[in-house]
Amino acid sequence: MLRDIHLTFGGTPLLEGADLIVEAGERLCLVGRNGCGKSTLLKIAAGLVEPDRGERVLQTGVGVAYLPQEPDLTGFATVLDYVEAGMGPHDELYRAQILLTEMGLSGQEDPKTLSGGEARRAAIARALAPRPDIVLLDEPTNHLDLAVIEWLEGELAALNAALVVISHDRRFLENVSRSTVWIYQGVTHKLDKSFAHFEAWRDEKVEQMELDRHKLDRKIVRELHWLQHGVSGRRKRNMRRLGELNALRQERRDSRGPQGGVKLTVTDTQQSGKRVFEAEGISKSYGNLAVVKDFSTRVLRGDRLGLVGANGAGKTTLLNMLTGKLEPDSGKVMLGTKIELAALDQMRDTLNPNWSLKEALTGKHGDAVIINGQSRHVMGYLQDFLFRPEQANTPVHALSGGERGRLMLARALAHPSNVLVLDEPTNDLDLETLDLLQEMIADYEGTVILVSHDRDFLDRVVTSVVINEGGGAWMEYAGGYSDMVAQRGHGVAARPAIEAPAKPAAERKDAPKPQPQSKAKLSYKEKYALETLPKRMEDLNADIQRLQKTMADPNLYARDPDLFAKTAAQLDAKQTDLGEAEEQWLTLEMLREEIEGA
Repeated sequence: MLRDIHLTFGGTPLLEGADLIVEAGERLCLVGRNGCGKSTLLKIAAGLVEPDRGERVLQTGVGVAYLPQEPDLTGFATVLDYVEAGMGPHDELYRAQILLTEMGLSGQEDPKTLSGGEARRAAIARALAPRPDIVLLDEPTNHLDLAVIEWLEGELAALNAALVVISHDRRFLENVSRSTVWIYQGVTHKLDKSFAHFEAWRDEKVEQMELDRHKLDRKIVRELHWLQHGVSGRRKRNMRRLGELNALRQERRDSRGPQGGVKLTVTDTQQSGKRVFEAEGISKSYGNLAVVKDFSTRVLRGDRLGLVGANGAGKTTLLNMLTGKLEPDSGKVMLGTKIELAALDQMRDTLNPNWSLKEALTGKHGDAVIINGQSRHVMGYLQDFLFRPEQANTPVHALSGGERGRLMLARALAHPSNVLVLDEPTNDLDLETLDLLQEMIADYEGTVILVSHDRDFLDRVVTSVVINEGGGAWMEYAGGYSDMVAQRGHGVAARPAIEAPAKPAAERKDAPKPQPQSKAKLSYKEKYALETLPKRMEDLNADIQRLQKTMADPNLYARDPDLFAKTAAQLDAKQTDLGEAEEQWLTLEMLREEIEGA
């Protein structure tokens, strides 16, 4: 399909002779470090990017479907319109509605109101609906809950098509792949085995490359010694050998050497008390929807607690109650002593898109960050997370998903803490960085609460799993995700619309429709609030950032105490308003999902 692909960005070679041959029915995963060119190679395969050199060969009549990492649904009135627009005149249009229904969408949603997970599900439906011959999937599991991930694995297994997939989800790759292509130093290396065998094979390849590099260095040293001490009077022989030396030097320059790794160091502080959080019979409801019902748990120092469940099950609500950010309707939460909490936000909302990398880490205060009580220059700290010095002034909005993920990790780990709250930390991170994050969590002396849909990561990290059992009930199981499945008998329950797919509209047009026990539909006021709250939250965030910028002036209190007090009061009020708006939006969004899934 792709042969000898070369591509250079900004003077830096990205791909240098990459190949990607996809045979009929092949199940191939494409892996490599963030920034190595995986997504670019997939776009070249989809015909969206032209390489500098090389060829793309596609047999006549072969259909190719491509799932981008960030799908764009603008310009479509409904989700169904978006999916059907990706189908040809001879495709079966009914498949668009069937796939959307199986993934918990009605098809009538306004694309502007979709969450990240809903947009991803719509894009997957668009890629699979035409029954293509080759399916190219770039991070298909990002923002999906476990129920949809497991549904997608089954759908891909039954698909009569070749598959090329990029993903950071180890378990997903192990389940869907039969061969692996690794991009390293701009070149592709193929293993004719599934991802389960990849990492051991990769380590052997890297070791051999380093050995070859060492041999090349020794050979250059010998030739330089000859040049300085062994030149004879035979000019022809000398010129040939000098040419060989120059060729060796060029080979050494072209060799990029082993790629560096992220250095994850968490900033520790004093120990918390032995009891970190304790919940007794806590409950939370939104209208008739019970999100948490009579849940109790005790989290002790050093525990690693994983929260799992379908999107909309209430993981964030439970997390906010456990950490004291949200009051339960009934029951009580007792926080331990000496708690210092650092959090990683799933949605990257705390990142101002106009900040530079340097400003995001220092808060516009000098050139240093404090790590474990010691001052470090921000440039050195950036390099620990694989950012180049010349990227220091790059705005956040120009970063890739993986770079934003590493930046959020850098910010979270710089804060002194004895409790880490990580909300979907694996999104957009490459496999090597996930390994280091796993090691960092294992070495962390404090307590970790983790929200994740990554089954392999949960198995490697957590000591117990709390899962939504439906109807607001939550249950805690000892061990990782696989241990929970073994004890429970099954994994995360699918959304109602997945468990019992609704019939297409044409089939149920005249059929009597049972009324759900909850509300039949949102009121006009609720619909209006659901549409306008995102803009209100955006405005509140902008106000908060402006007030925080004012408060960041270290001389403000000395210069104008009244302004300081007024600004602090306004900041507190805006943050309260934002919290209430977020809770209201969450309530309405969950109510909407319940109504549409009924």
